[in-house]
Amino acid sequence: MKYRYPDLRIMTGIKFEQHMPTGLSTLDPVFDGGIPPGSVVLLKGDIGSGKIEFAYSSMIHLSHLMNRESTDEKVLIPKDICYITVTKRKESILREISQSFHEDFLSHIDRIHFEDLSDIYFDTSLVPITWYSEYDDIIERMTARRKIHDNLLTTLSFTLDDVPNQSLVIIDSLTEIATQYIAAGKWPDLSAYLRGMQRVAKKWNTSFYLILTKGILSPYQEIEVADAMDAVIHFKWEESSSAKRQRVLYIEKFRGVMIHLEDRDLVKFAVKITPERGFEVSNIRVVI
Repeated sequence: MKYRYPDLRIMTGIKFEQHMPTGLSTLDPVFDGGIPPGSVVLLKGDIGSGKIEFAYSSMIHLSHLMNRESTDEKVLIPKDICYITVTKRKESILREISQSFHEDFLSHIDRIHFEDLSDIYFDTSLVPITWYSEYDDIIERMTARRKIHDNLLTTLSFTLDDVPNQSLVIIDSLTEIATQYIAAGKWPDLSAYLRGMQRVAKKWNTSFYLILTKGILSPYQEIEVADAMDAVIHFKWEESSSAKRQRVLYIEKFRGVMIHLEDRDLVKFAVKITPERGFEVSNIRVVI
């Protein structure tokens, strides 16, 4: 008697064919429409290489698609887009975005909600309170402080618990979080936390972008972070044949997707960033 394998779709209730678009029209075709929902994606790269612009462009494009009924059951549009920072102010991020991209491109940016965890981050540093706290009055500050938990990762957990399932979360400060935990001698805590995030993302059907500046962590720590991810997209500068600097995107790892990319020789692309459309992949059919 031939053994019949169980139907995993029935057992888990997961629609494996679904994908969540990145919103980047030049990249989504590479992923056959988007990334698997619940993916934790590490955006790793050199300074100025395009990793931040990738995150900005993706969330801005997706903000145009939110609140629309999709006629394609395979397409999973985020119910919410949450941008979490631990060092920057919301106003600073919005100013940077408005200076980088065309006004028409930003027409639905108010659909993105921001969470600022800078108080818990800077409270353990020597930075004066007046430099980062929004509250001048000590009573106001103490009232706000009650909403903050005992450490940064615990506060982050409570923040993520409030995000609706089937969302996109961007954490722009993995570099800062990692260096803080290294300095405190608590690297294993962060490593375990990232693996827990990778696990619960599938339960929530929520995708994550975690932004990491390359070269600040040790090679061992970078590898450990990458190992906890579903995908690693590496952004870097390269010299072209004309001795001109070119931004390049490498797809180093993508569970469930990589084998199809390699089969079509789609793992490395030239990148450009424009005010009208944000982050774009060029030479989409050609490996450079």
